[in-house]
Amino acid sequence: MKIIHKVVSFNFYFLFFLIFISCEKLSSSEIEGKQTIEEFIPLQYGGLVKWGKENSSIPRTVKNGEIKSANNDFDWTAGFFPGSLWYIFEMTQDEVWAKEARYFQSLHKEMKHFRGSHDLGFVFNNSYGHGYRLTGDEKFLDVLIEAGDVLIERFNPIVGAIQSWDVDRGWQSQRGWTFPVIIDNMMNLELLFRLSEWTGDEKYKKVAIAHANTTMKHFFRNDFSSFHVVDFDTNTGEPLGYQTAQGYSDESSWARGQAWGLYGFVSVYEFTGEEVYLDLAENIAEYYLNHSHLPSDMIPHWDMSLTPTAEVPKDASAAAIVASALIQLDKHSPNGYLKKAKQIISNLCSERYLAEIGENHHFLIKHSTGSIPHNEEIDVPLNYADYYFLEALHRLKEIENNQNNN
Repeated sequence: MKIIHKVVSFNFYFLFFLIFISCEKLSSSEIEGKQTIEEFIPLQYGGLVKWGKENSSIPRTVKNGEIKSANNDFDWTAGFFPGSLWYIFEMTQDEVWAKEARYFQSLHKEMKHFRGSHDLGFVFNNSYGHGYRLTGDEKFLDVLIEAGDVLIERFNPIVGAIQSWDVDRGWQSQRGWTFPVIIDNMMNLELLFRLSEWTGDEKYKKVAIAHANTTMKHFFRNDFSSFHVVDFDTNTGEPLGYQTAQGYSDESSWARGQAWGLYGFVSVYEFTGEEVYLDLAENIAEYYLNHSHLPSDMIPHWDMSLTPTAEVPKDASAAAIVASALIQLDKHSPNGYLKKAKQIISNLCSERYLAEIGENHHFLIKHSTGSIPHNEEIDVPLNYADYYFLEALHRLKEIENNQNNN
């Protein structure tokens, strides 16, 4: 196989030392028997970079045997691929990856003006946010501020939340919703918290806290499982209904929704220090980790309420999100979540979930599920599964570095 030298350098040996040590996937002899470590990323993400540049497109997933891009007017997954490249740059300190990250995030720059969705936090915090954090480039901050200002336009002070979807177009218009808010929306709050830190303007943080409080009050059942969608009355601020758009039923526990809630409230605690958010994150984690339907490998099926069978698709993306969140939760909780996070990561690194060189259309993680109800992205690679997997590895390495420095 040919190594794509123009896309990568041999600093990848360092990165893959981290990945394989963290994953504990292979012994050194087994690695040598398969392929050198330094060839892995050039042929995996190097291949995705090559495809993306040839097609001026951001890789999202695979459909009908071909890579599908995130290049529509607004795609909530657009920021994950450049975000993965920023993580690889941070791990390797190889400027080639920073250059590629800059290129791919530029492809979705104009999404900062999009007023039809809540997903601006997903798109920009996970791309330009990392770029600004790592480089201090003020042009990146300008983009983030514009995106953040558009995002908070969707905040309704009576409801105390950011509206997730518009209800006058698309499939959402058929659901009869007034002001739908989804648990996924918790993932947009990190952008707002960071903007208040970076600009000194508290308006972003105030919106984020209000949204978190509304979500905490209305989204969680007694067992700390989460509804996917809560629709609100804009006159009273009270819920009109509790539904799902991607789970098995309104009362079920859509796996990635549980992951979004966990990750989101860990993040809110880290920015506020308020114990109430930590308590909720711990309870969400306990619900997930102790669920009777969680498989022994800790990679959930797409909805945790379903009896696990071979016919029910897995969602490795949910596991990657949970693993990353648990690493952060462990820093603040006496309950000890790091061991569970490492177990999930180790399982994601098994041959079942981590691609061999050249397969999986150059994505890293296999067996993720986008949306069963929409019959989209079932048992495929997803760019956000890769992103949270790399983030989890990066967070583990930070822990190792801190331990070595103490």
